Amino acid sequence: MKKNITEHLYNISCDDRRKLNQQNSFLVLITGLSGAGKSTLANELEASLFKKHIRCYVLDGDTIRKGINKNLGFSPEDRSENNRRIGEISKLFIDAGLVVIAAFVAPYKKDRALIKATVGSDNFIEVFVNTSLEECERRDVKGLYKKARAGEIKDMTGISAPYEAPENPDVELTELLSIEDSVALVLNHITSKLAYNPKD
Repeated sequence: MKKNITEHLYNISCDDRRKLNQQNSFLVLITGLSGAGKSTLANELEASLFKKHIRCYVLDGDTIRKGINKNLGFSPEDRSENNRRIGEISKLFIDAGLVVIAAFVAPYKKDRALIKATVGSDNFIEVFVNTSLEECERRDVKGLYKKARAGEIKDMTGISAPYEAPENPDVELTELLSIEDSVALVLNHITSKLAYNPKD
């Protein structure tokens, strides 16, 4: 099948789009347990960037699973495929000249490494929302932990399925930080990267 695929060279490049937008484009991958605060952080980060006239877009786990990945379950294989597709989607958004904010559990190191390889290491920022399992269960925003403890959900990350925490994330946040402080820490890390730097 691959031998029948030919990549078309378009007139407008990623750098052209970055120049038009007067900003860089890259992926901010926000990872952590369910209930850690990933979506809240993504939402507030997008709002802050929007106020700065940065063109950006949030990819959220539930939204993606309701549409593009609605055919996937939560087995290790399906989780990996879910994350592979996220990487490919993010690559397209980066090529379009946007900052992508992706909020996903992404529990496996190999899958996060694949996403990084897909978009390119220069276009990848990893944010680990290191909220304890106890706090995530206390919040239980979606009621998933209660169902998992009752045996109603299989392959629940943190309960019956593993979460492989990032060893060297670009930014690590904890439950002790306010959302304002968390956003500020991420912004502090990516601000210099936002500026458009034309290629030689």
